[in-house]
Amino acid sequence: MIKLLHIIGSVNPSAGGPIEAILRLHDVTREAITHEIASLDKPGAEFLADFQIKTYALGNVPRNHASWTKPLARYGYTPHAIPWLKEHVRDYDCVVVHGLWNYSKFVAARVLPGGKTPYVVFPHGMLDPWFQQRYPLKRIAKQFSWLVCEGRLLAGARTVLFTAEEEKLRARGAFWGYSYKEGIVGLGAEDPPVASGQEEAFRAAVPSLGQRRYILFLSRIHPKKGCDLLLNAFASHASQHPDVDLVVAGPDQVNLGTSLKKFAEEQGIASRVHWPGMLTGAAKWGAYRAADAFILPSHQENFGIVVAEAAACRTPVLITNKVNIWREIESSGAGFVESDDLPGTQRLLERFFALDAAAADSMKSSARVCFEKHFDMKRSGQEFLQAIQKAVQAE
Repeated sequence: MIKLLHIIGSVNPSAGGPIEAILRLHDVTREAITHEIASLDKPGAEFLADFQIKTYALGNVPRNHASWTKPLARYGYTPHAIPWLKEHVRDYDCVVVHGLWNYSKFVAARVLPGGKTPYVVFPHGMLDPWFQQRYPLKRIAKQFSWLVCEGRLLAGARTVLFTAEEEKLRARGAFWGYSYKEGIVGLGAEDPPVASGQEEAFRAAVPSLGQRRYILFLSRIHPKKGCDLLLNAFASHASQHPDVDLVVAGPDQVNLGTSLKKFAEEQGIASRVHWPGMLTGAAKWGAYRAADAFILPSHQENFGIVVAEAAACRTPVLITNKVNIWREIESSGAGFVESDDLPGTQRLLERFFALDAAAADSMKSSARVCFEKHFDMKRSGQEFLQAIQKAVQAE
């Protein structure tokens, strides 16, 4: 049995893909790996109460810190993390570092490189050039951070694990100063539980929808996800398809929903756009299963677990070519792929609405086949286990 430590900024489910990836990997490898987590969360955080993996929450910043340390607190600084990792790192056979650009990576970079405990790094899309193009000033700060922290961390890793070939290729040359060993471990999604009661749970969570048909967006409400493109594209098609609504489900951590709702009101579609917040459990699976299609017009997505989940539920997926699993979706006939701009998002809806009933049913079957072939978490778990075994055996 391998004892494995995951290092991550937060295990809060609303944080998105990385923690979801850890949970799914835990589920499918627990017979071979004992998983534990070190995070920057504050002890006693509500989401830790029934969290299924043993987690060491190290983020207890002293109350009487000076005002100038507030940016450090936003970065995730805690004085407990480095001493804790130095003391306990040898308790583990291997360490997996998830994501980049927060204090947990500084901690890992201070302790892991050159040490006796092997480690691997999952960037989770955070080396994608989209971020540098979108935030050019931040790129300067990240280049400095790369030289003193992230680059050193990746260079010392047994492997830097990308979730798709596309992510690996796009990451090359993102920053200069260090090289690293590349590997690929595709992620995936769990096979959905039996469907009984799921649609009912979903529609109960979105009473304004009633029994109407809908297109589903289920992800963080964030500029990266192309939410503005989606609302614009839906507004341009709403009058042609008066029997189809839009459900925009997910946490809104940056308060983008306020401007999106205002836009919907201005376009006269507010009553046809529904905002249930974050959906979990039966309501989440019911949202996938009952949707006509799932849409994610993202500008950057290193994998997109939600895409795999939708396909697992036989739901056609409409995505951009910035979702790094777009080739698998397109070649499988599991949905449509277009560019991450307004014309591309409009084409996604146009192409889907143009399908007749037989073609739509065929796409549903293809989505499920695509999931089984490419995104079943059991296969991903085996790839992950092999990567960890290789890292441990390379000592």
